Amino acid sequence: MPIKIQLPLTEESVKTLKAGDRVLLSGTVYTARDAAHKRMVEFIGEGKPLPIQLSGQVIYYVGPTPAKPGEVIGSAGPTTSERMDLYTPVLLEKGLKGMIGKGHRSEAVKQAMINHRAVYFGAVGGAAALISRSIKSSEMIAYEDLGTEAIRKLEIENFPVVVINDIYGGDVYRDSVLEFRQDG
Repeated sequence: MPIKIQLPLTEESVKTLKAGDRVLLSGTVYTARDAAHKRMVEFIGEGKPLPIQLSGQVIYYVGPTPAKPGEVIGSAGPTTSERMDLYTPVLLEKGLKGMIGKGHRSEAVKQAMINHRAVYFGAVGGAAALISRSIKSSEMIAYEDLGTEAIRKLEIENFPVVVINDIYGGDVYRDSVLEFRQDG
């Protein structure tokens, strides 16, 4: 049975999540890919304010396609997360609590998640049309010049994800391989 979580993430909700948990997220998430991450980290370095408050927030690594008539958003499948790894520790330090994407994270990002008590959720790649049904609204927030990589505010309902990395060092990808080797 999936765990239902209302966003933004709290310290308490993050503590309860373990690698492998199936979760349904509802509330607000922000979209951002590598170009937006780079710009946010540059702003932090220059002491400029960010266009979004990071504390407790979740960033979904997605560059949605334009919405068709009558739709809230176009295809909105996850982007490969490692493209954001260079920038992620800085954003975690500023209060980011969760990320949604696909694929492995670097050791530096996994350690930063432990240090700053944040989680990484995996969304199913190739299921963009299904995922899009969980997105109830989309609003441009910042960096419109980046096109699909702009920051958008999404309201989601029962958005299906799996906890890939938790605050305890759990890692679904690593742990699954170890479990398979032990069973074999």
